Amino acid sequence: MKKALTIFFVVLFLANLAINIFATNVYAESDNGIIDEVTSANGNLLKLKADQAKSLEDYKQKYGSDSYGLTAYILHVVQVYSIPFCFLGIIISVIYKVVLGSRHLENAEKGLGMIVAIVTLTIICQVLPLVFALVVKIGRE
Repeated sequence: MKKALTIFFVVLFLANLAINIFATNVYAESDNGIIDEVTSANGNLLKLKADQAKSLEDYKQKYGSDSYGLTAYILHVVQVYSIPFCFLGIIISVIYKVVLGSRHLENAEKGLGMIVAIVTLTIICQVLPLVFALVVKIGRE
């Protein structure tokens, strides 16, 4: 019963998180005082696309090369998106370690190994853009 309840709450938490992240409806007050629902997903998507294209061009100008700029941009995106995957991986690992590992020791060891691997991978993803920038800067001098 504990396992089912824990898994239910984790799924409920992740569904609530997804709903809050991907919400696209905006409520705006019109001229006559009535609140209208305005879906601004297309405008937001176009703005995000333009901002990302601008950011890629900024990286290309900053590094002075298309290949270095693209690599730095990809490493930046990996750095940003590694944090949520880290939290998700740690939640799954803790479920293996605590919930499933309470009856089977091999699952507890598997959960601990997963925690170590995920934290190591996250640290690598966070430090890699800095290392790349240092190598490119030192290599060009």
